[in-house]
Amino acid sequence: MSDKVIENNQVSVIGEIVSGFTFSHEVFGEGFYMVNVLVRRLSDSADVIPVMISERLIDVTEDYTGEYIRIAGQFRSYNRHEEKKNRLVLSVFAREVEFLEEEVENAKTNQIFLDGYICKMPVYRKTPLGREIADLLIAVNRPYGKSDYIPCICWGRNARFASGFEVGGRVQIWGRIQSREYVKKISETESEKRVAYEVSVSKLEYAE
Repeated sequence: MSDKVIENNQVSVIGEIVSGFTFSHEVFGEGFYMVNVLVRRLSDSADVIPVMISERLIDVTEDYTGEYIRIAGQFRSYNRHEEKKNRLVLSVFAREVEFLEEEVENAKTNQIFLDGYICKMPVYRKTPLGREIADLLIAVNRPYGKSDYIPCICWGRNARFASGFEVGGRVQIWGRIQSREYVKKISETESEKRVAYEVSVSKLEYAE
């Protein structure tokens, strides 16, 4: 696996473990587990980010709730089939983990860099208060012919810039991973709360 391929998708988060481990899947005898990590924002709010982690990196039989951890890895996606259609499921795939003694003051707790390709037309809009937003879907190539599809959201000047991007154009993005609750209508009478994950873009460059 060439280093160049890994460089196009880099995540670093520092946060507090807020769940136990749940089994996800196994590859060649290696078990992968999901755990939730709470990452604080500069404001008083926080994002709860799902992390996929190998049993070879951490003892998944232990309860680490309340422990602080630094994770380096990649933001990955896969399609889960439900309700007769596919749903994009996103998580941080951990490559390195390090336990911290305590919460780190003023550290950069949530950083992501992506180098990928626009895979559908950007959606540009304005909020009722006049704030400009653009939604992007980026395909980031993995080794062995796979890609991860990462939703990204741009604001203000970045949104105006992104609104002119073409499908197939190459883009580099710097930002943070955020979680956002929304209500999904399932039928006329039923709806459920869900959480979406996306990259909040702080800087982007278009390479065409």
